[in-house]
Amino acid sequence: MVPVLFLIVDNPKIRLQKYLSETGVCSRRASEQLILEGKVFVNGTRVTELGTKVTPDVDRVLVEGHVVKARRKIYLALYKPRNVVCTRSDPQGRPTVMDFIPPEMSHVYPVGRLDYDSEGLILLTSDGEFCNRITHPSKGIDKIYYVEVKGAISRETISQMLNGVHHQGDFLKASAVDVLKSNNTRTCMAITLREGKNREIRRILDCLQLIVLVLRREQVGPVKLDKMTLGKWRLLTKTEIQLLLGI
Repeated sequence: MVPVLFLIVDNPKIRLQKYLSETGVCSRRASEQLILEGKVFVNGTRVTELGTKVTPDVDRVLVEGHVVKARRKIYLALYKPRNVVCTRSDPQGRPTVMDFIPPEMSHVYPVGRLDYDSEGLILLTSDGEFCNRITHPSKGIDKIYYVEVKGAISRETISQMLNGVHHQGDFLKASAVDVLKSNNTRTCMAITLREGKNREIRRILDCLQLIVLVLRREQVGPVKLDKMTLGKWRLLTKTEIQLLLGI
């Protein structure tokens, strides 16, 4: 059964960008960009100010010519294959995560990102507030990756991963590193990240001159890849949603 969350609003007027995210148009940040670009109309008037408020079910809101209506909120887990981008569309014509989602759920969008050349768990939702809350840096949701690198690695290298490295102005570090198997041919590890900067694991390993053979995201907070198969999706459980939100 698809989990449905109902929003109860004490004050009937809410900020426009919040309304757009809650109705599943896009995330709050993306909603702000749509407003600034003049793509949102309220009762026939173009709106470009982020402080604008609307009354749900009273004001008529259009985004790029389409009427905004409240939709069922959906929360999905997808096993993303390699060479697939985590966007709704791609100007280069590459496969996107949306190619694996049925048409009736086409209003979802990715929560965060996963590298084009990596595989594994990615969450998608139509709930902008959910997306905003779990991707905020203060939330600190752990993401666990299965990683294989070429050859054996030393304790010093693992310490460097935990202590952090500097790369192109960013400070990058793993929260935890568990060596699962190691020999002269390859080393298998479970690496935990908390911040999730762009291509963070690959950049850390590149700084340490390690060659990545396999990189797969296995877990996001309480949500696990487990027995999911490549390219397949499932609905999140009510418990998983509540744990992600901390409720």
